[in-house]
Amino acid sequence: MDPPQESAAAGRKRRRRGGVRNRKKLSSQKGLPPAAAPPTPASPPVKRRRKDVAGQAAAMPKRGNTSSLLDKMRARLSGGHFRMLNEKLYTCSGEDAFDYFKNDPNLFDVYHTGYQEQMSHWPEQPVNVIINWLKSHNASWTVADFGCGNATVAKNVKNKVFSIDLVSDDPSVIACDMAHTPLEPSSIDVAIFCLSLMGINYPSYLEEANRVLKPSGWLVIAEVRSRLDPNNGGADPEKFSKAIIELGFSLVSKDVKNKMFILFYFRKKEKSKLAKSIDWPQLKPCLYKRR
Repeated sequence: MDPPQESAAAGRKRRRRGGVRNRKKLSSQKGLPPAAAPPTPASPPVKRRRKDVAGQAAAMPKRGNTSSLLDKMRARLSGGHFRMLNEKLYTCSGEDAFDYFKNDPNLFDVYHTGYQEQMSHWPEQPVNVIINWLKSHNASWTVADFGCGNATVAKNVKNKVFSIDLVSDDPSVIACDMAHTPLEPSSIDVAIFCLSLMGINYPSYLEEANRVLKPSGWLVIAEVRSRLDPNNGGADPEKFSKAIIELGFSLVSKDVKNKMFILFYFRKKEKSKLAKSIDWPQLKPCLYKRR
């Protein structure tokens, strides 16, 4: 049996109702936000090679740090070289020291650079005390500076100064063994030994000073305190003074207030008889621990 046929009017009515419903549905959906798009999967994070970078940074120090490190290394090498040369001067004769530095004059520059660095740590330098002493006395006095180094005394006083040392590129400095200087006998008013009684034959330096000093001339000695400390292996300062007195001097004064050095002021006697045999004490050399 065939299904009943729908009239044309009924079909049009049904289609109109369906269209109205679809338009209402669409209009209600217009107010809704669009559906969110599915999330895009995030790409995996890039791992930074922090450890490698840190390692490279440690292996490649900054320029400033590199310069500081090199300076420290140079200072250590320079200090070691100075200690070696200083010990050499304390443990050999003046003649041997003169030949040693004459063969390689650059070593003397290395020594004095190290010496100046060491002196920069002292609260007071003995050479300055001696310079002030000279300035407070007669500017017409003639001075002999035994072991003058950089000729600091001559550069800071008005006196005529004979600067004497083992080696020097300064034409004003007399390079020689201090036991045998070219100075004339009885021609000097003041003889200075500022930390320069270093050789094992140091008495011969003092005998040379006695030869060139005028009667009543001054002998000024600055010495490292530890070398004259009998409690620590040094010489007895009283025996040291006694030996110089037997050489023909009188002790005028002694300055012991500085913790780093002792100053002696001797004066040559007008008429004196040199002792035939003088018991010179051995001065303690400056020796360094091996590193």
